[in-house]
Amino acid sequence: MTELDAETVVLGLGGNVGGDEAILARFAAVARALETWSTVRGSRVYRTAALGREQPDFLNAALAVDAPEELAASELIREVQSLERTLGRDRAAEGRWGPRPLDLDVLLWGVRRFAFRGPPALEVPHPRLAERAFALAPVIDLVGPDLVHPVLGRPLGELRASVANQRVDVTTLAIEGAPPAPHLLDR
Repeated sequence: MTELDAETVVLGLGGNVGGDEAILARFAAVARALETWSTVRGSRVYRTAALGREQPDFLNAALAVDAPEELAASELIREVQSLERTLGRDRAAEGRWGPRPLDLDVLLWGVRRFAFRGPPALEVPHPRLAERAFALAPVIDLVGPDLVHPVLGRPLGELRASVANQRVDVTTLAIEGAPPAPHLLDR
């Protein structure tokens, strides 16, 4: 795939609080919530080293869903943060890059490029997507390595290769209710 459909939103999911089963249950709850928009597709689930301070590894994945055409940036970020709160995240109580039960990031939204000042703020594509193997690996599962980053103009596979030193281990875990992208079934 070289271009996302205009309304396709790719969300990154992460968490490292509560154990694998609890984290996967939160990921599945996000997938169920997004099904009200359209069919949800899921990446593989990865185990990744935490950035910053010493803490447990994260589970990371991504979901792709076609958002309603009339959805505004302000509505999308409010929906994402509402899901995080509902599923146990308390942004006020956590430190930057600290442990968290769930982290949801809007990574891509079609070929859109914008910065919504909020509050809450939303920048698309995610400003650190190209620097994070834990985000790039699951996104590539969904959209392929040839998709060109809307700002950097480089294929995601090339960006992933540039951060190959970051540990990202594929697991046998899966997100219930989020069928994998068809090309993943062959792996």
